[in-house]
Amino acid sequence: MTVTLEGRKILNLGLQGGGAHGAFTWGVLDRLLEDGRLDFEGISGTSAGALNAVALADGLARDGAAGGRARLREFWMRVSAAGRPGASARDLMEAWMGAWRMPAMQPFHMIEAMTNFASPYGFNPMNINPLREIVAELVDFDRLRAADAPKLFISATAVRTGKIKVFSGHGITAEAVMASACLPYLFQTVVVDGEPYWDGGFMGNPALFPFFTETKATDILLVQINPIERSAVPISAKEILERMSEITFNASLLREFRAIDFVNRMLDEGRLDPARYRRNRVHRIDAGRALERFSASTKFDTSRAFFEELHAAGRAAAGDWLAAHFDDIGVRDTVDLRSQFQ
Repeated sequence: MTVTLEGRKILNLGLQGGGAHGAFTWGVLDRLLEDGRLDFEGISGTSAGALNAVALADGLARDGAAGGRARLREFWMRVSAAGRPGASARDLMEAWMGAWRMPAMQPFHMIEAMTNFASPYGFNPMNINPLREIVAELVDFDRLRAADAPKLFISATAVRTGKIKVFSGHGITAEAVMASACLPYLFQTVVVDGEPYWDGGFMGNPALFPFFTETKATDILLVQINPIERSAVPISAKEILERMSEITFNASLLREFRAIDFVNRMLDEGRLDPARYRRNRVHRIDAGRALERFSASTKFDTSRAFFEELHAAGRAAAGDWLAAHFDDIGVRDTVDLRSQFQ
């Protein structure tokens, strides 16, 4: 059923990962909070989506919607080169590579080139990760674990088993977030409770299934960063690798789309017990159009100008979605799930 409170609608948020492209999600969340008609019962995030999730939840716990907006902006500005000296891609590469300078190359291309032929255990032996410090300083995890809402679900991939791990409740820690954002070609594995983890995007980008049993809201709003479809066939080695990455990081999401569609159809046909299963309505704000002119290598671009550009694009997309679909929340799906996987 649709849960409403004082005229506001409650839904669950699914936040995809996508490196620096996650600044688009920042813009989406900023606009939704500004609108003021939505509450979030659950938030599932992976990688950059997990970072957005904990920053949002921390701000909400401190000062409601205004706090959420302020915390998200502070997070992205601290990640940006202008907002936090030492957090830029070039400075990170210099920390890894010492005196080796490649001034003719953009810093995010340097990272991309390095990760194609070297292990982070070799070129980043100290496991330098500026995000760890930012997250630890910015987010009060004790406060998050004590808060009743929103419920957080942070996904990572267990290296040894290849299975998804969803951190929630008392398991929401800075290390869990870093595990969710651990790209294995960039950072060493993150160990949580003795288990090594990689980026959650391999197995859940984001995981939607926790909503089915842990929340009452039956509407899911997905903020999608990685495009499912592309019209052009990749030809260069770089384009092929980028498209392979997009397909890989959407595979688990498409499986969840298929499962949601299957349960919904079985309920419609009276073949499942509605006392045990529920219909879930899926909505989406898609970054595809806003990001189509940017290559995957710009996921390492931490410049403030780039973040602000994506933030503006996210705000515009969220505004369009609210105008077109706010009244559909609690009424109908606004994503044709079957068309996504057939």
